[in-house]
Amino acid sequence: MNKSLYGTIRLLLVDDEEGFRKTIAKRLGKRGFTLIQASCGEECLDILDKESVDVVVLDVKMPGINGIETLKAIKQKAEKIQVILLTGNVAVSDGIEGIKAGAFDYLTKPVEIDHLVNKIQQAFGIICLEEQKVRDLEYRRKMEKKMIDTDRLVSLGTMSTGIAHEINNPLAIINESAGFMKQIISDPEMSGFSRKDALLMGIEKIEKSIKRARRITHQLLGHVKKQDTQFCEVNLKALLDETLGLLKKELEDKNIGINWEIDKEKNVFWSDPYQIRQILMNLLNNAIHALEKNGTITLSTWETEDDVILEIKDDGIGIPKENLGKIFDPFFTTKSFDEGTGLGLFVVHKILSDLEGKVEVKSSLGKGTFFIIKLPRRLKQKFGEQI
Repeated sequence: MNKSLYGTIRLLLVDDEEGFRKTIAKRLGKRGFTLIQASCGEECLDILDKESVDVVVLDVKMPGINGIETLKAIKQKAEKIQVILLTGNVAVSDGIEGIKAGAFDYLTKPVEIDHLVNKIQQAFGIICLEEQKVRDLEYRRKMEKKMIDTDRLVSLGTMSTGIAHEINNPLAIINESAGFMKQIISDPEMSGFSRKDALLMGIEKIEKSIKRARRITHQLLGHVKKQDTQFCEVNLKALLDETLGLLKKELEDKNIGINWEIDKEKNVFWSDPYQIRQILMNLLNNAIHALEKNGTITLSTWETEDDVILEIKDDGIGIPKENLGKIFDPFFTTKSFDEGTGLGLFVVHKILSDLEGKVEVKSSLGKGTFFIIKLPRRLKQKFGEQI
């Protein structure tokens, strides 16, 4: 080990013989170590309550709490701290007992300073190896998770072409039929029909829903074939109204109230309305699912110089703390198999990433959840010429 690195080792020297302790501390200091001193086991344990320490050099024979008892207490406080025991020539058995209690090693007095330095290096090396093991395990865990997610997405991609074909074919028939009905109703012979306007409005809703369904399919298949993004002026309040209209039945079934905290004159920005609508649909669907009857969803917006910010808050069941870091992962869901696919929030995160936006979530069990969506008011160079 490079001597310049000795100062990074957090070292505690514990010995009741002040002269011996100060001499050892001085010699270790000349070699670049920075250390703390303690005169007894009680003081050692007090220091460990306040300071972070890597290696403890500990005398066995001390008044009050002896070295072996102090060693056991240290290991209870922090298993990773390495302890080197100092014993007298006639007390080697104490050193052996210490090894059994978890000490790294023991040295007999008088101590050869270079030997002690070598033992401190070795003890610190053990700590570094253990920390590296933890990092390696965490890295391996993340890589395994990433590989699982990748495999799942590859599987989804394999099914994508067939799914698109099966969905888009009936959509085409519905679209053609809606166009045919629109043509008939628009015929001059139907001018006297009293419900003509209502029927035309219904057909327009069908056509809008067809377009939306196609866009949803394309978004889910976006990792297979990149879809063109269509930008225009977006009115967030209007999109919220439209999305809530599509969810009217679900809202009525649970008697869910909507609290509006939105300035109708603001919240206009440039983006892709189809993708923003998909974000709103997924988040509002989640909020409805989390609510019992007579629950409430609060919609709030505000603006900064750069962003339009939307907050969707519900007073539902909340999300467990251990799940908060997983909710944007593909296929992660707490819903039953027939209720959810685990792709909703994954799609939200992906769309926002593509649109240079951000999403944050906060939740408390039994109190509810709120999502904070940040959308840029102007898109950057990522999409070519700035809008």
